Amino acid sequence: MSELQLIATSAFGLEAVVAREVRELGYREVRVENGRVTFSAGPEAVCRANLWIRTADRVLLKMGEFEARTFEELFEQTRSLPWPDWITADASFPVSGKSINSRLFSVPDCQAIVKKAIVEKMKTRYRRSWFEETGPRYRVEVALLKDTVTLTMDTSGAGLHKRGYRKLGSEAPLRETLAAAIILLSRWQPDRVLIDPFCGSGTIPIEAALIALRMAPGLNREFDAEKWPAIPGELWRRAREEAEDRVVRNFKPKVHGFDIDGGVLDLARYHARRAGLGEAVTFQERPVSDLRSRHRYGHIICNPPYGLRLGEKAGVERLYREMGKVFRGLDTWSYYILTAHPAFDRLFGRRPDKKRKLYNGRIQCNLYQYFGPRPPREDGGRDLRESEG
Repeated sequence: MSELQLIATSAFGLEAVVAREVRELGYREVRVENGRVTFSAGPEAVCRANLWIRTADRVLLKMGEFEARTFEELFEQTRSLPWPDWITADASFPVSGKSINSRLFSVPDCQAIVKKAIVEKMKTRYRRSWFEETGPRYRVEVALLKDTVTLTMDTSGAGLHKRGYRKLGSEAPLRETLAAAIILLSRWQPDRVLIDPFCGSGTIPIEAALIALRMAPGLNREFDAEKWPAIPGELWRRAREEAEDRVVRNFKPKVHGFDIDGGVLDLARYHARRAGLGEAVTFQERPVSDLRSRHRYGHIICNPPYGLRLGEKAGVERLYREMGKVFRGLDTWSYYILTAHPAFDRLFGRRPDKKRKLYNGRIQCNLYQYFGPRPPREDGGRDLRESEG
């Protein structure tokens, strides 16, 4: 099979982080655009990208891209693509769509035309007039932007933020992909302590521990493309074996989650067990006013309450002022704080060294970044996971 065009979709503001992950997997032909990172690779990349990319939303297979200003052009160019090379005779292939600034603005009509074109192409291969669609799922998307049509198939299935460890929810959880992105943006290293003083159901500490132990985030879940005959099962087996082999054993990162809600911490511990982390992360009931550490250097990474609901604003602003006082006691630490409050830095009492716009779902936030001093390297530059493992 020749090289494929793959698209790792991304929340706005995280494209560069996703691109870095793609390159770290060894793929070099990388193009970064708004909301997506496109790269060329062999079919094994479908398996490895789904298993390993921590910050992307989905991995899509790009089937084709062309200009279309009429429904006839859309139909003919869609029909010309090699759909039967991928889609089996019994496959389910629903079509979704979106259109922005294009002459073909009716999304339902575009979906129907793409569906019909795929069926017509499949009739030429399978010599049948009806497809029952009871087999593997191939979710097709037709996306139009300024009359350019991009046709993709979703290899992931459920979004990549669904790692498989979160079976119980808490109020307004942070998506796993965003939590991982914030950790990667912080350049935290596993030989340093990491604390989330508002950990809730544990997303940030769990994602940090997964990174520290080099555990592939998709190792405990399935993907739609695992059932596609065009992606041999041997490729998935090798990719999963590679992921298992890369896990760091016998290393306990200094990752801690604190929260004032003991009940939600039970959820955090449950999620950590499901993630296979054992004792790699600890959770403790503790208010932010009691935050302290014996470690000279470390990272605080957190997603405190935003105060967006009526009646919450005053309490949240008091919390931010208290955070400023407490965090000043950890003056050699680095802080990475995600919030939607527009006046956070004023309330916190310190302007950030850097501020980055991110989205927590549909909520526009800022990641306030405060850089502590670089700690001395007493280990001679070694990776402590290697030396202690």
